[in-house]
Amino acid sequence: MARLPVGIRFLVSFSRDQWYRAFIFILTFLLYASFHLSRKPISIVKGALHRYCAAVDEDEVRFDGQSQKASDSPPHRPPDNETDCGWAPFGQDNYQQLLGALDYSFLCAYAVGMYLSGIIGERLPIRYYLTFGMLASGAFTALFGLGYFYDIHSFGFYVVTQIVNGLVQTTGWPSVVACLGNWFGKGRRGLIMGVWNSHTSVGNILGSLIAGYWASTCWGLSFVVPGAIVAAMGIVCFLFLIEHPKDVACASTPPARPRSCENGVHRFRLQKPAAPAQDPEVQCLLLADGKHPAHQSHVVVLPGGGGGSANAISFVGALRIPGVIEFSLCLLFAKLVSYTFLFWLPLYITNVDHLDVRKAGELSTLFDVGGIFGGILAGVVSDRLGKRASTCGLMLLLAAPTLYIFSAVSRMGLEATVAMLLLSGALVSGPYALITTAVSADLGTHKSLKGNAHALATVTAIIDGTGSVGAALGPLLAGLLSPSGWTNVFYMLMFADACALLFLIRLIHKELSCSGLATTGDQVPFKEH
Repeated sequence: MARLPVGIRFLVSFSRDQWYRAFIFILTFLLYASFHLSRKPISIVKGALHRYCAAVDEDEVRFDGQSQKASDSPPHRPPDNETDCGWAPFGQDNYQQLLGALDYSFLCAYAVGMYLSGIIGERLPIRYYLTFGMLASGAFTALFGLGYFYDIHSFGFYVVTQIVNGLVQTTGWPSVVACLGNWFGKGRRGLIMGVWNSHTSVGNILGSLIAGYWASTCWGLSFVVPGAIVAAMGIVCFLFLIEHPKDVACASTPPARPRSCENGVHRFRLQKPAAPAQDPEVQCLLLADGKHPAHQSHVVVLPGGGGGSANAISFVGALRIPGVIEFSLCLLFAKLVSYTFLFWLPLYITNVDHLDVRKAGELSTLFDVGGIFGGILAGVVSDRLGKRASTCGLMLLLAAPTLYIFSAVSRMGLEATVAMLLLSGALVSGPYALITTAVSADLGTHKSLKGNAHALATVTAIIDGTGSVGAALGPLLAGLLSPSGWTNVFYMLMFADACALLFLIRLIHKELSCSGLATTGDQVPFKEH
């Protein structure tokens, strides 16, 4: 019998369960990347909604903030509304406030809807719930772009479209995180979800490129095309998404086995193999006094009885999980910074580097490229150290001075802007990615829940919903502060990073105080692999 080709041997080396897990990983990655793809166009199109132009002569006008006379003098930007070429009502002097209001409408609706979405998502089939959200999101994203084709200039139309779109997009995050949490256990969760969370940056990059392609010529298509993509992915979700391994008779994630742990020349073993192993950072969150784990005092009482209850956890019950409140408040400020960049970075590049709308959109994707590496790095480091809060804290500590340097050197030319976009993207997106994925999954499957599998979407929604409050405030504050100078916007972002770090201080202290646990006691923390 002939030997199988190398490629076939590689394919058959993976089990059926592994192939299903890989499929769900890729599918949920693409589903949520399409959500972010549809959020990016508004930031790219801002430069087209409010253009500047100056008469070169009676018959010729140059757009996009660049005017060149016959004498080849350097391009310059005329004063606000010296000659207006924007899309009403965004062609007025208060255009920054109006554009900020659009961002605020979407993000405020998203924040409010997120708290409800997790609770609703726990009680509905994930596949149906996510499919509905993607189809509705695609429709309202496209509806915003139809304002161009039907010559709509009502500010209320665009605001209402953004509000409804923000509400329906809340179906996405709790659903995909809950589905991924069903399929993947805690082993190397930081790395797995760090790679998976790059869907945010991939979606932003694709959205920037797609929207930028039509932004200067037909900005309506910058919304219609992403809307069609989201709706198409909704159909894919309905046809292929598998919510739980048991639905296709796949084995659940195998439980952790007792392992030995060496520390110097000493060797420790768990004395009670039946006791479930815990992640170091989870065990630290459960410490009452920094020395002795207080499992009983932090057990969340679930409605309907014991730990195996299939009832969905209550909102208050989810808040009682150790670490949920601290990480939620930290994410509020971390997401404020991230979404300010998401919605205002292309316009900032346009103003500072005097690029047209398309080139500014393409350059802004470097921030998301940095975000991919930052999310993966945060996951790997937190897995290796077993300290999620400390990893976030270190990156937040480095992010604040990096933003100050960015504001100072970005005016020196494109080379400096490119370097700082990559570095800032990594440090800003790292903590945000880690909290919304691995931390949310850790807390949603916390030992204090005693095995209740219905808490993950609720916990995820609480953390991301609180973060979305900051996501709503950031772009609004940027719209209010930017007329007085972009420097003030960066000061606001640095202050937000400092606040995010402040809310993690207690958890960081607990994690660091747990470092000597393996050497001072007979109970050794283990990670599940």
